[in-house]
Amino acid sequence: MELLLLGLLAALVWKLYQWKRSPHDPPLRSVTLCLLCAALSYPVAMPGGASGVDTVAGHGTAKLIQNVLLLLTVYFLMCFYLYSAADEEAGRRRARREAVLVVVVAVAITVAAVSVPHEVFAGSFSTADMTIFQIAFFYGGAGLYLMYALGMAFRWTRRYARMSRRPHSTGLWMTAVGLGAMAVACAIRAVIVAVRSADVDVPHPLMAAVAFLLVASILLFAAGVTYSGARARISSLRLWLQHRRDHRRLSPLWELLAEAYPDNVLRPASSAALDRWRARGVHRRYHRRIVECRDGLVDISPYLLDEGDDSTVLNIDSAELAARLRRASARIEKGVPAPRRAVPLAMALGSDRESDVKQLIAVSDELRAAA
Repeated sequence: MELLLLGLLAALVWKLYQWKRSPHDPPLRSVTLCLLCAALSYPVAMPGGASGVDTVAGHGTAKLIQNVLLLLTVYFLMCFYLYSAADEEAGRRRARREAVLVVVVAVAITVAAVSVPHEVFAGSFSTADMTIFQIAFFYGGAGLYLMYALGMAFRWTRRYARMSRRPHSTGLWMTAVGLGAMAVACAIRAVIVAVRSADVDVPHPLMAAVAFLLVASILLFAAGVTYSGARARISSLRLWLQHRRDHRRLSPLWELLAEAYPDNVLRPASSAALDRWRARGVHRRYHRRIVECRDGLVDISPYLLDEGDDSTVLNIDSAELAARLRRASARIEKGVPAPRRAVPLAMALGSDRESDVKQLIAVSDELRAAA
């Protein structure tokens, strides 16, 4: 139960963050409310939370609240697909019709729950007396609606999964399997209610297996919902770590060039606190350092050519370039004027930006090794 709640909370936090960034996105709002209702239903279902609610509001209230929240959970899940449909207006009309249905079911099971004595309604699903019509209707009605809504969501999710590509399709297939398993579990529970209403005993291992299937399927559903976002966050973290590492590796080269040409060091766009804070971001510092190193290499290039060398492009390996940079820095410190015009540096590792960065890092590593 704790693992399930943690999984739901993680998915909820991520969707709340996305909803804050896109508050006018109906599909995102629906899936966020779906996860919120699911997360709220579990504390009410726990012994401590249930006893607290029952003490304040009356015996059996916690169970009723939990089931109503579950109905809202699957309703908002359906709304997610309805709002995502190509015909938005038709989706809104269908969502309103589904809202009427879920309200009717919620009112019906509420009437069934309050129409029986509290002590009769006290038991759990496994111990409740299903021979009482109101009890059987309460569990059966809620279970049938859950089966219907989850089955529809499973069909839509499977359709989207078939049309999508990885990595999105992976998350969608996880979500579809979770939804399908939940629908199957609800169908089995509905059959159990019908059997027990006829005063026929159902083995406890079977009911425990159905409960386990529900827990596992909800965890799989939560994992599928957050899979694409989590994968993107992991990729973003890897890029952040790489930029942070490369920024540090470029330090020897940058320090040499910044000392020779301090005017090349870029400053924040303004002195505002927000601009200064943004300028300290890893990605901004990384890209700024690359620009500063490239500008510095262009400025220092006249000092890198040997005497009598009239090359128009400087094409030497990283070790030799590092050695010439040290000599050029010493000449600049002595005030020696530039002997010739600047020349471009050849890209030995390729002409793309990634190769450019690799070459800069190789030169910087040579400078660090020499130091």
